[in-house]
Amino acid sequence: MRYRFDLGGTRHGFDDLRHLLAVASPPRSGDALAGLAAESAEQRVAARYVLADLSLSTFLDELVIPYEADEVSRLIVDGHDAEAFAAIAHLTVGGLRDWLLSNEADGAAIAAVARGLTPEMVAAVSKLMRNQDLIAVARKIRIVTAFRDTIGLAGRLSVRLQPNHPTDDPAGIAASVLDGLLLGSGDAVIGINPAGDSVEAAATLLQLLDDVRQAYAIPTQSCVLTHVTNTLRLVERGAPVDLCFQSIAGTQAANAGFGIDLALLDEAHDATLSLRRGTVGHDVMYFETGQGSALSADAHHGVDQQTLECRAYAVARAFRPLLVNSVVGFIGPEYLYDGKQILRAALEDHCCGKLLGLPMGLDICYTNHAEADQDDMDSILTLLGVAGVNFVMGVPGADDIMLNYQSTSFHDALYLRETLGLRPAPEFEAWLGSAGLLGPDGRISGGPPALSHRAIPALARLDG
Repeated sequence: MRYRFDLGGTRHGFDDLRHLLAVASPPRSGDALAGLAAESAEQRVAARYVLADLSLSTFLDELVIPYEADEVSRLIVDGHDAEAFAAIAHLTVGGLRDWLLSNEADGAAIAAVARGLTPEMVAAVSKLMRNQDLIAVARKIRIVTAFRDTIGLAGRLSVRLQPNHPTDDPAGIAASVLDGLLLGSGDAVIGINPAGDSVEAAATLLQLLDDVRQAYAIPTQSCVLTHVTNTLRLVERGAPVDLCFQSIAGTQAANAGFGIDLALLDEAHDATLSLRRGTVGHDVMYFETGQGSALSADAHHGVDQQTLECRAYAVARAFRPLLVNSVVGFIGPEYLYDGKQILRAALEDHCCGKLLGLPMGLDICYTNHAEADQDDMDSILTLLGVAGVNFVMGVPGADDIMLNYQSTSFHDALYLRETLGLRPAPEFEAWLGSAGLLGPDGRISGGPPALSHRAIPALARLDG
């Protein structure tokens, strides 16, 4: 056994760093499914004692997946900033937690060491944190990105307007877009998950969104969340591509299951950036992640799902994304069983992503066979708002009729903005005011009849 700890007269041993990290994790069904979870609460506590006293430099010397076997490991090692790490190199994992929670560690201080943190260090420190710790640390960190508006500023909450349709019907999508805009959503992105994989259909949807944006001079960005290879084809044919989307994971093998590697992401980033369609910034990548993706692809290498989620963030930050979204409960109860596990994962993902310098949003969601409901989503939404989440989802009625899962609605986003005194992205907020969608008190008015009467026929004409 590489690591040992005596607790209550019992000696607990841990084979290697992978084993230690897995056993120290809070309970979740995915780790149990993989045979990685702690066998008892006592074993979990013992693992956390060992982890707390582990030097951060250990994570530079011992990799959870070998350098030679995995390009994500190579990205992490080759991209490590030794100069940034020097300021915290003397700390243990427990010492890092204490520093992050201290008054000394404000947003600027944390940002200064972000490139010196590896995903495994960040995963390790999160395993020692209570939920309130994850909220307190994340709240200190602001990650600001920009394309046609500026996302992530203090006191702001952006919303992805998600107008999915089960047949990609342009009229149905247009109606959902109008609904979201009238309720103040869409400043993060107007993003469609297409029902099919047709490049032609994706081009039609992109043109629809771009026509709406230009017709009303809306300072936001659009995206059809198709595979990165389709986006490359869309760029080649001159479609109005604002952002390049891709789901990513924390191992080379899991990314191969998505049909991608780092070289392909680099090519797509350069192609999308070359269009220079941004106005206030040029952050062009949109990544989605989720705990359990590597396990579901049988590509986890014996590493717990939360550590692998953090490794996915290393992939994301290599391309300076506009948006990173953990679709936290989407994979199902096999990986996050109930509302409590989804809540914990949401707070972990948000905090860990921000510690690594990413503009984190959350799709606060669950599948219909999970032990969760909308009350759980309300609680998670509120806590993430307190933690300073960059953006959340806006889905009509919180019910995605194409992906068949439950998320958060346009009205949920209004609740969070009003309750916590948050506002949309500044450029988008100014547009809402000019369009007559803000009342005298700065609240969303729901839209004057004049705008609705103009918009509905204009959107309907885009059908076909």
